[in-house]
Amino acid sequence: MEERMAEFRYALPRTIPVFVGYLFLGAAYGILMSVNGFGIGWTFAASVFVFAGSLQYLGVTMLATAVNPLVAFVMSLMLNARHLFYGISMLGKYGQVKKRKAYLIFGLTDETFSVVCHEQIPPRLDQDLVYFWITLLDQCYWILGSVLGAIVGSLLTFDTTGLDFALTALFAVIFVEQWKQKEGHKPAVIGLLASAVCLLIWGADAFIIPAMVLIFGILAFDYKKEEKKMESEEQI
Repeated sequence: MEERMAEFRYALPRTIPVFVGYLFLGAAYGILMSVNGFGIGWTFAASVFVFAGSLQYLGVTMLATAVNPLVAFVMSLMLNARHLFYGISMLGKYGQVKKRKAYLIFGLTDETFSVVCHEQIPPRLDQDLVYFWITLLDQCYWILGSVLGAIVGSLLTFDTTGLDFALTALFAVIFVEQWKQKEGHKPAVIGLLASAVCLLIWGADAFIIPAMVLIFGILAFDYKKEEKKMESEEQI
């Protein structure tokens, strides 16, 4: 038991930034759910079984306006299509996971991805268990924040316009932190430029999927180029 707690103690401090963000993001979501007529139970269930921040924010509107299920499915698929690319990039880390793989896939949010993808876990620790603790802790933070928000929303009455911007703010913070930590900024610059081009071509409502495809294609081409370069240098 003591050995297994070592993975928990390793994962906990690495999720603190997500805790701070999710506490406020989840609270904003919980408040939006409450002011739209959905109680604490609905908020808790959505955070447990859906656990997709941006989709849950969109889900408030879809639930409140009784959107057609087929339309809701297509919108949800488009909004979360980026996770296909997250999943591809995580094959190296999750490919050999023996236990809890289904939960790790389910819990791979943007923030969890940002923590796990750059983490170099010491050999003495069970890396599968570290991934599990990071994912579970992040979800617990989201559940806690959303339930607290639902409670606050049931007690207070105020204008909630702009609360959904909290999710965008967290993405900006994560981007800045990764920019500071990384020496090379090529992937970040590629992501920004590709997104800007796709935004101009397809507009704000439809640029996400083309942007992700373009980013993936450029990075894959760049990776192959670097790989060939390294092979040539080794031959020399």
